[in-house]
Amino acid sequence: MDRIYSPRERNAWREKHRLSVPAPPATVNEVENMGETVLRVGCAMWADRSWVGPFFPADTPNGHELASYATWCSAVEGNTTFYGLPTPKAVARWAEDAPSDFRFMFKLPRTITHERRLRNADVELDETLDRLAPLGPRARPLAIQLPASFEPADVDVLDRFLRALPTADGQTWGVEVRHPAFCQGGDDERRLNDLLAIHRVERIIIDTRAVFAGPRQTAAEREAFERKPRLPVRPVAIGPNPIVRFIGQTEATANPHWWQKWVPRVVSWLVEGRSPTVFIHTPDNAVALPLARRFHAEVVEAASALHRLPVAPLPTPVTAAAQLRLV
Repeated sequence: MDRIYSPRERNAWREKHRLSVPAPPATVNEVENMGETVLRVGCAMWADRSWVGPFFPADTPNGHELASYATWCSAVEGNTTFYGLPTPKAVARWAEDAPSDFRFMFKLPRTITHERRLRNADVELDETLDRLAPLGPRARPLAIQLPASFEPADVDVLDRFLRALPTADGQTWGVEVRHPAFCQGGDDERRLNDLLAIHRVERIIIDTRAVFAGPRQTAAEREAFERKPRLPVRPVAIGPNPIVRFIGQTEATANPHWWQKWVPRVVSWLVEGRSPTVFIHTPDNAVALPLARRFHAEVVEAASALHRLPVAPLPTPVTAAAQLRLV
């Protein structure tokens, strides 16, 4: 049974986070950088030590990969928070290493989403927000990844949870659903999308087509095949900042074929004034960094050729070769 909080407990929690009444759906003009079209790209992590040498300078210290990563990509998924919150010392280090326009998309802890299933999780949510607070606007959006067992009958639970979320100071949120009923274009999906629009929450889109069409020769490929959700792709932009998680194949050259339909879709979002974020994965993520930049380059080229639309460039990457440029 759900715990009933006293008015004093609820009001104290709301006051701490200055909760606001849910606003109407955002318009496409409410983008993060007014006057400049922004496409952010990133990977599933920033501290893959296999990138040190091939992509990052060989002397990149353990625990400080983020500074190098942020010269390659402009966003990153924060999967570690799903399993446990980082230490305050780690968050302080990330705040120091990440530039002001960089974005983390941290997942809410599984205690909230999978164990408590969005019920009676005020304390855990409070702790998560407090722990990530030093990152400020860089920790946007926060991702609510729901299990496949979270079904249409649970939408009212999601509604209550979203109503109580803090939205002060520009905090934004995204929801990823994995139940097939939300991906079939019927009443259940329309109800979900309408609910997200009312609460101004993005729908996180996942594309795993390449995983299930690709080889299953390596341990990473077999794990991806067994663990990734196999769902129809729902390329729906709810608000001003659409989010796409593209899960590709190990072989780098195989992936542009699978993301080719995303390029015009992302361009169309940019033309509408939205600022999307696209995360590029591969089973072992060994070449995810250059793939993310290649996707960005393809979108920039298409936006320029078709619409003469300028897109903000990515940073110039600090590479392993840079350390050899002696003065």
